[in-house]
Amino acid sequence: MQVGIVLLALAWILPASIHDPKVFAASMALVGMASGLLDVVMNARVSELEAAHKRPLMNANHGMFSLAYAVCALVVGGTREAGIPPQTVFAALAVLALVMVWFVKMDVADVPPSQAFQGRSPFWPILLSGGIVFAAFMTEATVEAWSALHIERTLHGGAAQGALGPAMLGLTMALGRFGGQAVSNRLRDRTVIVSATILSALGAVMASTAASPLGAYVGFGILGLGVSVIGPLGLALVGRLVPPHLRTQAISCVAVLGFSGFFFAPMLMGLISDAWGLRVVFACVAVLILTVVPLVVVAYRLPRSDDL
Repeated sequence: MQVGIVLLALAWILPASIHDPKVFAASMALVGMASGLLDVVMNARVSELEAAHKRPLMNANHGMFSLAYAVCALVVGGTREAGIPPQTVFAALAVLALVMVWFVKMDVADVPPSQAFQGRSPFWPILLSGGIVFAAFMTEATVEAWSALHIERTLHGGAAQGALGPAMLGLTMALGRFGGQAVSNRLRDRTVIVSATILSALGAVMASTAASPLGAYVGFGILGLGVSVIGPLGLALVGRLVPPHLRTQAISCVAVLGFSGFFFAPMLMGLISDAWGLRVVFACVAVLILTVVPLVVVAYRLPRSDDL
């Protein structure tokens, strides 16, 4: 984890000091690789802590991500307004990240394969959990990319009104993840995921059928509250379904499946938007997120890692 933090801190500095588009693209690829590595390690670390302390922690972890996303957006806006060069901003963030290296050390348990494991492949836990995370992340990416355009083009709102669409999503996702952390301590994860899925689909339908920007805000807010907990709980689920010695490998595979949703969402939903409009896009989002329900039902019938 310390290595991942250092790599990401150094990778941040590169794009801010490059002016050639091709070199900039290459530097952003390095940022993406460092970020992806750290993301997998962090989720694996949280999954290990969940197993050690016998309590859910993944929603709080992802809630901090949403909070940091919002704080950084405000910081970037303020520094741009003040005319501070990007190199200075990214260098300061790199220093902050490097300071944190000293506080994240945790001994890694060397877990040998269980005698009951007998080499069984974690294919189904990875596939089912990956499908859950994929649907959640693809839903998030669609709303992030198209909510502002839906408000501006379909509902004839202004640019400022359009900006409130993704802002509403980010705010409610942060609230949903911290709230989901509290709820997960009292309810079964399966109940939380299914309820959140239905709530997300309802929000998507409301956004799709909204007659005004205000109606769309309400829909995006409800969608954000619901979808916020699905991805983190999907990642936590695979950590409980696979043997401890395969946990990091399984979470990395699920993360790849999940993050592919951010890749496919703009392209696929853009094609649907061109053909039938943005209302149909958000109707499709409702259908997409509802696929989580059967995946969860099947996943919770699989044996847990304690049984392997």
